[in-house]
Amino acid sequence: MIQFTAVGDVGPERQDVDSLFEKVLEEIRPADIAFMQLEITLTRRGQRVPQTKHTSRTDPAAAHAFRRAGFTHVGWASNHSLDWGFEGFADTIDALEAADLVPLGVGEDLAAARRLRLTEVDGVTVAILAYCSILPHDYWATHNRPGVAPLRAFTVFEPAEPDQPGTPHRMHTFPHSDDRDGMIADIAEARRIADVVIVSAHWGIHFTHAQLADYQRALGHAAIDAGADLVIGHHAHILKGVEMYKGRAIFHSLGNFAIELPMDEEHANRPTFRHLLSLHPGWEPDIGGMFNFPPDARKSMIVRAELSKDGVSNLRFRPVWIDRMAVPEPLEAADPRFAEVVGYVEQITADADLTTTAYEVQGDYVYVREA
Repeated sequence: MIQFTAVGDVGPERQDVDSLFEKVLEEIRPADIAFMQLEITLTRRGQRVPQTKHTSRTDPAAAHAFRRAGFTHVGWASNHSLDWGFEGFADTIDALEAADLVPLGVGEDLAAARRLRLTEVDGVTVAILAYCSILPHDYWATHNRPGVAPLRAFTVFEPAEPDQPGTPHRMHTFPHSDDRDGMIADIAEARRIADVVIVSAHWGIHFTHAQLADYQRALGHAAIDAGADLVIGHHAHILKGVEMYKGRAIFHSLGNFAIELPMDEEHANRPTFRHLLSLHPGWEPDIGGMFNFPPDARKSMIVRAELSKDGVSNLRFRPVWIDRMAVPEPLEAADPRFAEVVGYVEQITADADLTTTAYEVQGDYVYVREA
């Protein structure tokens, strides 16, 4: 039996990276496999590429802090993977591997980015695959270019009244067929080798309450249909609902976990940041704070499960609260914030019409069930 843990976005900017994880060590370290999604480049080289909106970087030594916290696997299929060019991309992979971490969803070409990474513990073999739908131009790997394993999508706008120019439209998104088929093939291959297959997807609509894109639901279902036992999503920087599909869970977004965004007056007044503020009512910059995300983004979770030759069992999450200095804190059931996080997850699940999912509180954990 393998103990598995997963969290959302991690992106430290402080020098003392270990201090970000000081309150969560008892949740992360006992796991045999602990997954995190990396949202910052670990490099001191390279130049910021022009197609990125916001980026930062931190010292490669941060990777050792991740390992000391208990993490073993790092999703690096992200819309920030090539923010500092190929040098920063390669430095990050090198830093992770030097810290005995497994980087997922990236490589020197497409075949390498999609390569199966297997972990065996006590006779149980686990495959974790990672893909990215949020892709600045040329961030995806090709047959001769480094990058991330792509899971792209298309957007189509349909006029609500085609004979009335300028009237509102409906928006539809659907998966890139080659990327979808590639993911399906990868899962099928993993299914032949591994006892448990987990898919990590960097996808979805950032900062907005509950909203899911059509394509991510389609891809989540496709992953389960192909044989995935669990899908864990991230990128939105805010929790999204959990969907039970054919008895297996799709966490559409684990939200933030230990990610910093320091703020000063100049940054707060940038047009790109002002646009982000408009996506979530009530979001105002916190000058001097290290966590400049929507108020609801303070609510987070740590996913836990047992993995065996029979698949995933005892799937649950520990509610988490993130303070203004970006430090995550696991919550106890007696803490009023615990009920606030649980109620929020129930609400966003209902608002997204994910009617197949039910939650049951047991002690300090919330078990995820099929309704």
